[in-house]
Amino acid sequence: MAGKPELSEAKFLTVAEVAAMMRVSKMTVYRLVHSGELPAVRVGRSFRVREEDADEYIKNSFYNAG
Repeated sequence: MAGKPELSEAKFLTVAEVAAMMRVSKMTVYRLVHSGELPAVRVGRSFRVREEDADEYIKNSFYNAG
């Protein structure tokens, strides 16, 4: 695990922050979390997504239209 930061060093984002970052609605982020496509941690009644996981999801979601 050379490139991965320790869990204690990870930056966690709220669903609203992930939605703003991806330019989608919060409901879309909730759907991704509930389907398992976007890993998240439940904190009380809310979810938190590691910034690294959000970046990875976006990176892997590029669609080649050509």
